[in-house]
Amino acid sequence: MDLRDRIVVITGAAHGIGAALARRFAAEGARALVLGDLDEDALGRVADDLGAGAAEVVTRRCDVAREDDVADLVAAAEAIGPVDLVCSNAGIGIAGGVEVPDDDWRRIIDINVMAHVYAARAALPAMIERGEGYLLNTASAAGLLTQIGSAPYAVTKHAAVALAEWMAVTHGDQGIRVSVLCPQAVRTNMTAGSEGGGVAGVDGMMEPEEVADAVVAGLAEESFLILPHPEVAEYVRRKATDHDRWLAGMRRLQARYTQPL
Repeated sequence: MDLRDRIVVITGAAHGIGAALARRFAAEGARALVLGDLDEDALGRVADDLGAGAAEVVTRRCDVAREDDVADLVAAAEAIGPVDLVCSNAGIGIAGGVEVPDDDWRRIIDINVMAHVYAARAALPAMIERGEGYLLNTASAAGLLTQIGSAPYAVTKHAAVALAEWMAVTHGDQGIRVSVLCPQAVRTNMTAGSEGGGVAGVDGMMEPEEVADAVVAGLAEESFLILPHPEVAEYVRRKATDHDRWLAGMRRLQARYTQPL
């Protein structure tokens, strides 16, 4: 996909990867950016940063756990014209294992999984009708591997990858392209206060702008997997080749990051 003259929706656009995507897409010549986030003040600052550029910028308060909010965001974009790209980007992390309370499990499922369902549900009908459209879901390398210290994050990011795979298979012959973004540690609010990004930063902490560069390159190639940290591809190959060996290696990694100081 060439981003020039495209109409793009981005959720979680007030900070981190979402804000970096908005800035980079504007620089690439997008026609319109429709940005959603719960943090309206920060979202306004992102819009101000984009200035009086060529792109039309629309902002909306959007709680991605609410289907009506996501649908309204997509409708705001459709009021401008056919939506070319929906970046379902918002996400959260919750530490812990199976003991995490049900309410927290439901919250992270709503934000990390159902938000992607809502975005697709809102955008797909018009895209399918005209025979083209692009969905970009932000997941994580945890969705291909796992997340040491967080069962809810690992489970929901796996689900996000699975949903993207299903949509690529089911709608690919209808002109719908799908990519899933799977970075490791990125310098965002989610990693704030974590030394070097914790275990996810084993291959280094990446800046959101670097992730945006990888996204633009991935969209240009229409790659399903967008891996800003290239090491992840090798880890996935190792996992597929010998799952038991990979699990043993992950246990060693866990011991390295959870041993007492």
